[in-house]
Amino acid sequence: MELTLLPIGVRPGADEPAGGCGAGCGCGGDGGFDGDFDADHEYDPLECGLDPGLAELIAAGGLDPVQVEDIAHLAIEEDLDNGVDVTTVATIPEDAVATADFTARQAGTVAGLHVVEAVLSVVCTDEFEVERHVADGDRVAAGQVLLTVTARTRDLLTGERSALNLLCRLSGIATATRAWADALAGTPARVRDTRKTTPGLRALEKYAVRCGGGVNHRMSLSDAALVKDNHVIAAGGVAEAFRRVREEFPGVPVEVEVDRLDQLEPVIAEGADLILLDNMTPEETAEAVRIVAGRATLESSGRLTLENARAYAEAGVDYLAVGALTHSSPILDIGLDLRAEGRD
Repeated sequence: MELTLLPIGVRPGADEPAGGCGAGCGCGGDGGFDGDFDADHEYDPLECGLDPGLAELIAAGGLDPVQVEDIAHLAIEEDLDNGVDVTTVATIPEDAVATADFTARQAGTVAGLHVVEAVLSVVCTDEFEVERHVADGDRVAAGQVLLTVTARTRDLLTGERSALNLLCRLSGIATATRAWADALAGTPARVRDTRKTTPGLRALEKYAVRCGGGVNHRMSLSDAALVKDNHVIAAGGVAEAFRRVREEFPGVPVEVEVDRLDQLEPVIAEGADLILLDNMTPEETAEAVRIVAGRATLESSGRLTLENARAYAEAGVDYLAVGALTHSSPILDIGLDLRAEGRD
């Protein structure tokens, strides 16, 4: 089976080049990763305890099923803390079965439904049934049922909070991203994320950005180089910092941050692939686009809001980098409701 996966969790051999951003990375570099997990990697992304069909769906979304399963285990183990769900065990008969709906409490864009199924796979002691009403990336209305699950009542209630924590978080990111994507509609510019993610949840949060219509920046420090102000200070200049990265890692895409227009020509002369325009006004951005004249990909960062996003896009940049997508997006309110006829 050919699956397009982001290289999360892959440990390439020492003889492989640095870098490895996947198909969802906005930098356009492949980092030497072609999505083919062959025998040389000795890695099978579907080797996990999840249902094979579910694992394939997760993999098709660009996620590592093994990592998703690990996150699900961690969430449940954290919630149980080596004990049991005392409230549920005390109040629900062991053999009780219920049907429950994951329902949106507010309108938004959903992401993480297969992650919910992974959590249920971890917590459910018996087989469970799932009815999928929407897909990740769909816009949903308040009151809309997203997923229906029939399982042991104890398992449903024990896994409820872990499943909702992830679903609400990822759907909130997708919803916020969709608002930016809508603001840029009709322009060539795309909104993309940063590495300002929750430790341990980066792959899921960047997946949520894709569900919302955005694209991913580098997945890790090894995927691509980003020469920022502190690198410039330490190296003694923008061009010198770029030159050192290019010499050390010739196959890795290099993006250089500039905050003045006079820094553009030197980094272009060195051969920068991407240039990050930091804290420039829309007018300065338009001038930067004129100076670069298509010789490098341009990205705006800083001072960006939904209100001025279109002004930056119409100035001619290729990307708007918005760290708030993953570090500040509010959750999308989603609940789990047991159906009355399913209660015991």
